[in-house]
Amino acid sequence: MNGMPRQLSAGWECVTTAAGAFATPAALDSIGAGGWIEAPVPGTVASALRMAGKLDELATHAFAYSDHWYRVRFAANGARKLRLNGLATICEVWFDERKLLDSDSMFIAHDLDIEVDGEATLYLCFRSLASALAARRGRARWRPRLAQPATLRNVRTTLLGHMPGWCPPIQPVGPWRAVELIGDSSASIDRVDVGSRVEGADGIVDITVRFFHPQERHAARVNCAGVSAELRWADAHTLTGSVRVPGVPLWWPHTHGEPVRHAVTLQSEGFGTIALGKLGFRTLSVDRGPLNDGFQIVVNGEPVFARGACWTSADLVSLNASREKLEPAFQALRAAGMNIVRVGGTMLYESDAFYELADEYGVLVWQDFAFANFDYPDDPAFRASVQQEATQFLSRTRRFASLAVVCGGSEADQQAAMLGLSREQGKQRLFTEQLPSIVAASRADVAYVQNSPSAAPSDDDGTPFATRSGNTHYYGVGAYQRPLDDARRAQVRFASECLAFANVPDDVALHAIPGAAFPHEPRWKQAVPRDPGASWDFDDVREHYMRTLYRVDTARLRYEDNDRYLELSRAVVAEVMAAVFSEWRRAGSSCAGGIVWQLQDLRAGAGWGIIDALGTPKSALHGLASVLQPVQVLITDEGLDGLDLHLVNERALDVHARLELACLRDGTTKVASASRDVVLEARSVKRLSATALLGHFFDFTYAYRFGPRAHDATLVTLRDSESGDVISEAFHFPDLSMNERHDLGLTAVLEQNEGGWCLVVGATRLARWVHVVDQNFRAGTDWFHLRPGAVRRIPLIARNRSASAVPEGEVRALNGLRSASYRAGD
Repeated sequence: MNGMPRQLSAGWECVTTAAGAFATPAALDSIGAGGWIEAPVPGTVASALRMAGKLDELATHAFAYSDHWYRVRFAANGARKLRLNGLATICEVWFDERKLLDSDSMFIAHDLDIEVDGEATLYLCFRSLASALAARRGRARWRPRLAQPATLRNVRTTLLGHMPGWCPPIQPVGPWRAVELIGDSSASIDRVDVGSRVEGADGIVDITVRFFHPQERHAARVNCAGVSAELRWADAHTLTGSVRVPGVPLWWPHTHGEPVRHAVTLQSEGFGTIALGKLGFRTLSVDRGPLNDGFQIVVNGEPVFARGACWTSADLVSLNASREKLEPAFQALRAAGMNIVRVGGTMLYESDAFYELADEYGVLVWQDFAFANFDYPDDPAFRASVQQEATQFLSRTRRFASLAVVCGGSEADQQAAMLGLSREQGKQRLFTEQLPSIVAASRADVAYVQNSPSAAPSDDDGTPFATRSGNTHYYGVGAYQRPLDDARRAQVRFASECLAFANVPDDVALHAIPGAAFPHEPRWKQAVPRDPGASWDFDDVREHYMRTLYRVDTARLRYEDNDRYLELSRAVVAEVMAAVFSEWRRAGSSCAGGIVWQLQDLRAGAGWGIIDALGTPKSALHGLASVLQPVQVLITDEGLDGLDLHLVNERALDVHARLELACLRDGTTKVASASRDVVLEARSVKRLSATALLGHFFDFTYAYRFGPRAHDATLVTLRDSESGDVISEAFHFPDLSMNERHDLGLTAVLEQNEGGWCLVVGATRLARWVHVVDQNFRAGTDWFHLRPGAVRRIPLIARNRSASAVPEGEVRALNGLRSASYRAGD
């Protein structure tokens, strides 16, 4: 017997009116049938317009300042519970002609008891934000520029759609979470609360099931991982109990083990078997170091170098992306070696599907509460709303092992400090008292962070954004245009945001919007992020590193050779991000993690995203993937001390490998080489000097400059001892400039097998930043360096899975004179 709620998702329609035009549903009779449009629920006004073909996603909209009525007719008989999981944002709920609820937070779910006799109509009226924004709730101590208007501090709504400079102005209005009807069957489940914990080597599932109707109290059992335990009836509606699973396999972030999950089912003669989903068992803590000034996530007793990206939205229009739309992002995270995603305070609380995917793919989640930058009210009504919001979120996500960190919010402490307030003056009880107490009571198994960024508890004198303690937002390399060695000088402990660039997508994405393929065109600039009030944007940041690292005149290159400008733009962000994370992952580094700002673009173009708006990974993500794998060799430039090689093994087993080093002149000739058998011990990072490996002095970094440089590249390869397969590669170039180009002997051969298309790429000379250009397919591995004489097998992934197109394109390298073309059928 199915005890799950009925989704009220079909038959909805909506209409937009002037603010205050209609006070009650009865007044809507004056609107003809032609005024209403079909509306997806869950969804928003914007998603209804998109479905009707009436939404211009590039235009400025004022959805939040009109009224919007939704209605649906449904049938039932008897007592029911109506569950409204999310209403954005000021909403009246009407049942036929009777108003049942006024809601003023998009982050709170509401339960309404109703009596249905046959058919009824449910109305949702989303009122204009204007009156709520005008309400006085005390005087703010500061007014941030991030979101407009400043009175958004008074309203519990997402800042998405309200942040000029980087977020499209699509304001969320509508029933963005599911509307459910509970009570259709005798075994209808009202609520399930299930969570996991670890005691010694055992896993324990705690469960409470609340039924809508009274039950006959049949014997019931809970099953998990082959173990069963009897539950007890607390009353005629409530089953509760736990099951202990001895020696349970633990859930790990995928970089350190398997994200093992176990199915949980409820079973009884009275209602049959009900599947309650899967959950994992893990322990989690934060190691702040001997001086209490650090921040490292520890899972199952093992320190984790956390690396990933900040989440935005998989569907800004509806805010309710399906699992199918969410999953490619998690596939990309895992493939890149990333193991954490942060949902910032400027965003919202993601869906259960999001957390289920994080559990499944072994990706930790850092979730900010939905607060950012503002000085928030501290009145009883606001505190009560926050209490309900935070408690509901933590209860809903209790079963997800992936939730690792919950944070008070984004940049509120930083905003106060940057405006000259002392730590005491900028303190908000919301972050220092209320939220931590809710977390301690509801989910003591996750870490709480006061703010992102925030100073370490021991750092009484430091600013919230200091790099040498606590968690920081590190933009030294990036927005503040510091040299690459600042990544070490800053002594970052944990970067919960870092490395924002205007990342240029591939040509397919650039040409998706007419007039956006050339820098400084209005539609190009519309996609480039900028901070409000700044005299520069993030194109300028990227160009700074193009000039300093590649030694090119960016302005001249842009108007003389736009294609070359775009290719160097893509390469340089991969270069910079790989260099910074190589530094942070090295042996002896002070850093325990970094989260790139941000994962996916909200509009097509050169946004902050390392995945473009069409879902295609950009060069930045490929550059990161080259240095973020669980078993990895890295190179750091130590100046007069030459090169250090860092052998990383995050796995639970030793890795036996062969380490090979070669220095090349003119991309082909070995001028120095060495090799050694090595053992990468489990859960270790080992440093080895390149000079020690070679056995004699060699000016790897061209620091001594005794005569002309002897080489132009150092290649380090880590091979499996038994198979000889390449595990990892690292490259160092004493001169990063891109002025010389050569005939590299690039080749590209197409293969097709049961798994699809594959491209075999080779070169006779060292090829830098090899990439695939194909209108119909994208490369599974892209933007990489290729050793001379080596081949790389690259899976090709169709951009449009429903299309019948075949691969046709070319392989290019930034230091190559010629590309290698390929076409199916040749």
